[in-house]
Amino acid sequence: MMASKAAISCFVALTALACSLLIRPCASAIEPHRRRLSGWSAGGATWYGPPHGAGSDGGACGYQNAVDLPPFSSMVAAASPSIYLDGKGCGSCYQVKCTGHPSCSSTPVTVVVTDLCPGGPCTAEPVHFDLSGATFGALANPGQDDLLRNAGHLQIQYTRVPCNWRGVDVAFKVDAGSTPFYLAVVVEYETGDGDLRAVEIMESGGAAAWVPMQQSWGALWRYNSGAALRAPLSIRLTSGSGSTLIARNVIPAGWAPGRTYRSVVNF
Repeated sequence: MMASKAAISCFVALTALACSLLIRPCASAIEPHRRRLSGWSAGGATWYGPPHGAGSDGGACGYQNAVDLPPFSSMVAAASPSIYLDGKGCGSCYQVKCTGHPSCSSTPVTVVVTDLCPGGPCTAEPVHFDLSGATFGALANPGQDDLLRNAGHLQIQYTRVPCNWRGVDVAFKVDAGSTPFYLAVVVEYETGDGDLRAVEIMESGGAAAWVPMQQSWGALWRYNSGAALRAPLSIRLTSGSGSTLIARNVIPAGWAPGRTYRSVVNF
């Protein structure tokens, strides 16, 4: 009888493990709005830039023209200081849905923080999203996007959600001001939290160790070695919730300012 109970317990444990292994890959592929639809809070929204455009060329986060290309695809926002968090909020994802206007759809849309909205309603309201024209229009009922944009200012509900950049790995764009002694990179497309708490770099060589990079502004992080950097260079990221990710040898020997180097990893 004891052997039978042990066998049953073993079977149950193995079954649970197998189920968890099967479920996790599926869950990671679910769109953010299907992963979390609770915890909505009140905020405000305006829009800027072309009516159907991305609002800016990357603004205070430094993503430049990447904001109108996949995976961001113009669904971006300039955030109030309470969300921008001195650049630490760059890359974080939110769902927003508008309320209080006849043209508002009840369907939420997902946006990524790519810019700072420093004044006006962005500081008058505790939480405010200055949305791209494309995002603002996406909050409307079908065919009513222009009517909604004419309203100018909306009351919205928002909630933080995981970023899910399917099939896209973390990328590092080397800043044009980088030199053999100084490296600055814009970190892009972090899945999950989307934002970063810390970035570290490790040079090649037997005595190599992880050393912290400093946040310059937005998503731009820098390291001044004081000596010629020994490439290839590895970069370790710590997300806002404390998860870590290592992009080994992602900056190759012969790297050049202005180039983007894509890793083969993501959170």
